[in-house]
Amino acid sequence: MKNIQLLGLLLVVAGSFLPLVHVPIIGNWNYWKLDHYLAIACWILSACAAFGLVNGKAKVVRIFGVLLIILFAFTLVAVKMQSSEYFSFLPFKSWRETFAGVVKLKWGWAVEFLGAILMILPGNKNKNK
Repeated sequence: MKNIQLLGLLLVVAGSFLPLVHVPIIGNWNYWKLDHYLAIACWILSACAAFGLVNGKAKVVRIFGVLLIILFAFTLVAVKMQSSEYFSFLPFKSWRETFAGVVKLKWGWAVEFLGAILMILPGNKNKNK
């Protein structure tokens, strides 16, 4: 199972460079274009998980996998709130909701969440015969 956790870690790191949000006219944004601080937090949590993986501490990898899922969920909520607040200058609420709806989530989130879920899967368990 250590290999599955390593694959999950690689998916999380690679997912930070994949398109996560599509903004019309501007294009696709990855984690680095969304917010540098959240991207750095993602990489720090990934580095801590890699440390646990190298040292054979499956529990540490699982903890940081859960923390990554929380970070991704927070980022999704922040993106939705920011897109609705970005158009707050519009006079009608229906217009704001319509324009905020043009900001679309992309397939990179599936890779991010899949990687974090793979990190949570149980690691090597020693079986005494």
